[in-house]
Amino acid sequence: MTRAADLGIRIGVLPSGPAASITDVPGTGVGHATVWRDEPGPPAGRGIARTGVTVLDPGGNLFRSPVPAGGAVLNGAGECTGFLAASEWGLAETPVFLTSTMQVGRVYDAACELLMAEEPGIGTDDVIIPIVAECDDSFLSDARRMQVTAADVAAALAAARASGGGASGGGASGGRAPGEGAVGAGTGMSCLGFKGGIGTASRVLPSGHTVGVLVLANFGDRERLTIDGVPAGRLLPPPPATGRPAPPAGSCIVVVLTDAPLDSAACVRLARRAGLGLARTGSTGHHASGEIFLALATGLRAPRGQAAAGGVPVPPNGLDPYFAAVVEATEEAVLNCLLAAPTVTGRDGNTSYGLPADQVSELLRAAGRS
Repeated sequence: MTRAADLGIRIGVLPSGPAASITDVPGTGVGHATVWRDEPGPPAGRGIARTGVTVLDPGGNLFRSPVPAGGAVLNGAGECTGFLAASEWGLAETPVFLTSTMQVGRVYDAACELLMAEEPGIGTDDVIIPIVAECDDSFLSDARRMQVTAADVAAALAAARASGGGASGGGASGGRAPGEGAVGAGTGMSCLGFKGGIGTASRVLPSGHTVGVLVLANFGDRERLTIDGVPAGRLLPPPPATGRPAPPAGSCIVVVLTDAPLDSAACVRLARRAGLGLARTGSTGHHASGEIFLALATGLRAPRGQAAAGGVPVPPNGLDPYFAAVVEATEEAVLNCLLAAPTVTGRDGNTSYGLPADQVSELLRAAGRS
């Protein structure tokens, strides 16, 4: 799996964590369930599936100990359940589930059942609204079929729990980034004219805190692709002239996570900065694209219904390093997503071509970037 750092790309000035991933935030886990099928259409089969589920788990029991959260919308042609509740209360009380547009209902239902099975207080003490966000993968996947099952959601959640150390939040990633590119929710996504999907990156601040970013990237035009300031989309050779290209609108979900003591107002401000990172890769926030951002912070975590004891929030004028970290990590996460994803052919022969890393490396070397 090629990543930006492998090509000598250095985005911004802040250092990355050991895994250069959102899993550098202590206790964090990421899990994928990839749904890849090549079957005839009904009634003989379930059609072509290039889709899946990705789960980001900040660790611990989020119902009993929710975390400060906040969100921002750059362009709202998309969906994220639980977004309004998180905005109103300033808290996230479930992991973040990512999937494709037409599968949101199935993932939401499965998330409710799985989380209820873990926590008897859900549905008795209080209800939950799981955070489920989506992008449209119908260019490659047959969206007229319900391709994701409850078992897929369970597998992704279990993988996230395992990679993050489970409910104890002990952290078990071992300095490794989770899968990127065409995995989980990213299986059928396209980005900036190439194969897109899941990407992640991190930054370590002078305070010692970590900011991690996970993207589900499915947006943009090829001619606008920019890599470390180089207009790569206009300089790379055109793809094979077969079939139709992926549409430029399809959305991008960005999840920011930090272990710093940030309150919900600070989380909103961090989430908003994700749009700057996307812009640096070539996003213009297309009319039919949903750029939806969510930020969570574990440093002021407290028992349900209680205020954090003893924690001192980072003051507003101390947030500049966090803003920079979000912008840098978002930009790098998109590049990691593009570099990790191979060429994928899906429904009706539609093909999303992988970004050619060797040619990108040559362009960057010629521009003095690596």
